[in-house]
Amino acid sequence: QVQLVESGGGLVQPGGSLRLSCTASGFRLGYYAIGWFRQPPGKEREGILCIRSSDGTTYYADSVKGRFTISSDNAKNTVYLQMSGLKPDDTAVYHCAADKSAYAYCSGSGLKYDYHYWGQGTQVTVSS
Repeated sequence: QVQLVESGGGLVQPGGSLRLSCTASGFRLGYYAIGWFRQPPGKEREGILCIRSSDGTTYYADSVKGRFTISSDNAKNTVYLQMSGLKPDDTAVYHCAADKSAYAYCSGSGLKYDYHYWGQGTQVTVSS
């Protein structure tokens, strides 16, 4: 059974850090594009970054560049989203997604939104 499971969300104060994990089962992440998306309350979903583990290509949206880092551990079949310098505007449900068409769905200049597999999401709340 193909499944993506996010973990690591929670409540953090402004300026703090969190690390989200996205663990896959039923397929090997290393052959896929992995994207991270977020949806703030009452707003549209935003694609914030992606990685192609096969060659290390990454993309970061301007809203998170310099604060968020994506990495992968193929041995653990897990992708990580390290978030630092968190702001209240980062409050959202964060989802990871995967698609086998890695080159089409993640490039150095952007990511598509209609990934094939999605996790259930994890809540990140940035508040004092």
